[in-house]
Amino acid sequence: MEPNTEPKRQTRVTCGPGLASYLRTELEELGFDIRSMDRTGVEIRATNTEAMRLNLRLRTAFHVMQRFGDVYCKDADALYKEAVALPWERVIDPNGFISVTSSVKNDTITNSMFPNMRLKDAICDRMVKVAGKRPDSGASVDKAVIHLHWVKDKARIYLNLTGRKLSDRGYRKIPCLAPMRESLTAGVLMEMKYDGSRPLVVPMCGSGTIGIEAALMAKGRAPGLLRGNFSFMHFVGYDEEAWGKERLAAKKLLKKEDPAPIVLSDIDPECVEASKKNAVTAGVDHLLEFHVCDFAETPMPTDIGDVILHGEYGKRLGDDDLELDYKRIGDYLKTNCAGWDGYVFTSGKPLIAAIRLKVARKTPFVNADIDCRLLRYELYQGSREKKVDSTS
Repeated sequence: MEPNTEPKRQTRVTCGPGLASYLRTELEELGFDIRSMDRTGVEIRATNTEAMRLNLRLRTAFHVMQRFGDVYCKDADALYKEAVALPWERVIDPNGFISVTSSVKNDTITNSMFPNMRLKDAICDRMVKVAGKRPDSGASVDKAVIHLHWVKDKARIYLNLTGRKLSDRGYRKIPCLAPMRESLTAGVLMEMKYDGSRPLVVPMCGSGTIGIEAALMAKGRAPGLLRGNFSFMHFVGYDEEAWGKERLAAKKLLKKEDPAPIVLSDIDPECVEASKKNAVTAGVDHLLEFHVCDFAETPMPTDIGDVILHGEYGKRLGDDDLELDYKRIGDYLKTNCAGWDGYVFTSGKPLIAAIRLKVARKTPFVNADIDCRLLRYELYQGSREKKVDSTS
């Protein structure tokens, strides 16, 4: 076998707030050395082929971004001057389509779209000068995407090799009220150490995201297999053959054995129907069991496992009428789930207190800008000693 001679490039993999540690775990499991980590991303070095692999396999990530240039610029005109000197012809197809996104903290910028326009102008003017033609441009992130990260007088320009966020798997065609993003769901399941070996019960399932992500994880199915388009496909140098090999390698990782039962329920028939349709789109409907019922009436498998409820909460839906529901959640966990590991994903101390059970662990997460907690409850059956005996 010939050695891999592809150059490794500075690469930033982004994620939602609170998910960086889970993303780091994923990257390390894929064999990458971590150069640094912050609240919303992890820095590594990766080849173009490895970047494809990341887009294909990562569950907790948002974007895979390859560093293209660092420039110093005090204002938008300086940004243009520096950016127009970069070798865009190496990566941009003059017959293609580009879009520019940005994150900017610079006192001279009062219109958030202005830096995007100036960077786009620099790219297009460079392409006209070198290639004789400018690419089309617009807001769509379905083709070649350039990202600008600009703080004070330092700007870093990336090739966004993902495009639409990796968390947008493509299976959730019908969302229900207060959905949990797929990447966040994957992080929650990682925190639960879910691997498919024990039953998983998901009352209040909503659009089914928790159950669907659990099934994908348990089967070892790469989430990127659900997508047919990534931004890296639209940059110069895209290796279609290498992408085909990566997809084939990912498919070979699929586990033959099915996970322990995954049971979903919701009192709203429309949510259950949405969950079923989303599961069909994801290709895991045969691994899930669906019920229309109140959460307290959810059928429980014979073997003990994990139960997780993602109830209504906080700013999004209002707290006033929810404390009674959370008291019922506590009663349900205590009465119906003895011997199981119970989890509740929620926000707000009043709601947590209403459950009236001792919390074994609280793990912070952020869902749509709302600070949340994953609460873990050890639901002992009879006594602590009895549970120890039953699992020894």
